[in-house]
Amino acid sequence: MKKDLGLVQAVYPMPVLMVAAYDENGKVNAMNVAWGQICDDDKIILFIGEGKKTWLNIKASKAFTVSLADRDHMKEADFLGIATGNKMEDKFERTGLHAKKSDKVNAPIIDEFPVVMECELLEFLNSDYVSGVVGKIVNVKAEEAVLDENGKVDPSRLNALIFDQFRNGYYVSGEKVGQAWNAGVPLMRK
Repeated sequence: MKKDLGLVQAVYPMPVLMVAAYDENGKVNAMNVAWGQICDDDKIILFIGEGKKTWLNIKASKAFTVSLADRDHMKEADFLGIATGNKMEDKFERTGLHAKKSDKVNAPIIDEFPVVMECELLEFLNSDYVSGVVGKIVNVKAEEAVLDENGKVDPSRLNALIFDQFRNGYYVSGEKVGQAWNAGVPLMRK
């Protein structure tokens, strides 16, 4: 029997996405965004509140990167979600992380995170109910250490953080339990 839990953010898992953009002076800013998702083959949507430092930087630079946070950098990823660049001038520097300019878009790539999507701003979605940033993914880069023998990202090597909204925890993904677009095929034959 199911028990009523009331209003709970009941989507699990949520990705731990590190979004980075340059400010008007070329300074790196990054934030932890759990509310984001691929929304087409080459598009991503991030639900970032209007006026956040990273939101303002994306608006100014028209570009951003989205990295997958990993177990080895959980402390830094969490900090980038706790601290605000609107109040902390040295937010990115405090992490000890390193960034270099993307060769595809006008945005920083954080060296330590193993997978990064390089994105151009397509549009902002603003309504009474949602503030979203939609980007076109122009390229994805990945560390060789997380690639399989076919050059694809192997989740078991990635150690990507996932966010648990039920208990505010971080977990690591990786165990493959089935093949997409195959596991349900027997039901097609009924």
